[in-house]
Amino acid sequence: MSADSLERDFDGRTALVTGGAGGIGLAIARQLAAGGARVALLDLERQALDVAAASLAEPRHHLALAVDVTRPEGVEQAVATVLEATGRIDILVNSAGVALLEPAGEVSEAAWERTLAVNLTAPLLLAQAVAPAMRRQRHGRIINLASQASVVALRRHAAYCASKAGLVGLTRVLALEWASDGITVNAISPTVVDTPLGRKAWAGQVGEAMRALIPTGRFAQPEEVARLAVFLAGTHAGMLTGENIVIDGGYSIQ
Repeated sequence: MSADSLERDFDGRTALVTGGAGGIGLAIARQLAAGGARVALLDLERQALDVAAASLAEPRHHLALAVDVTRPEGVEQAVATVLEATGRIDILVNSAGVALLEPAGEVSEAAWERTLAVNLTAPLLLAQAVAPAMRRQRHGRIINLASQASVVALRRHAAYCASKAGLVGLTRVLALEWASDGITVNAISPTVVDTPLGRKAWAGQVGEAMRALIPTGRFAQPEEVARLAVFLAGTHAGMLTGENIVIDGGYSIQ
């Protein structure tokens, strides 16, 4: 779907997108910006952030903040900066993620802790930081990027599966507790997505084998995931909360 066909659902809205310098995060940010949102991109690398921000519609309208989302003080400062600049935060997309793959018996403590810090703890920190503003507005949309690994087991994905299953559980608790404040919280669980992270984790024969197991015969495109995120962030998804929507080409129905 082209940017021209995106409804102007987000005029006057502010969206904060982690992992916004590339991959799914950037694809979501582009579609939100095309729909009129002012977007704050959060990621680690300043140069990549600047390039990403320049690719958005009306690039001068947006913010690019270099921050480690696993550090509470960094998250708090980033949210304060966005609120100072825009006065509100309507949408949070937790897209930052890592995939450190090892057989379950060999998972290092460092890999385990890093995976859970980025994939599970950071979304909680961000949600906690934006919730007061969303409560004041009586409106908020939180979208967590989980994975098909939240609902099925994958070899060499012990830490990753644990983090994404935990993220779905967190999504449901936040949805339950915050619905009365006008905040919806949902998760999206894609199959392998054709991003640099996905291509690295599923390169070569292992990737070909995975494609053969997906009924549609291919990996997902970032724009396909982004379009669902945009719907969940919009005005027509107010009754959707606590859901984990799987975009996996039929992989998990088998």
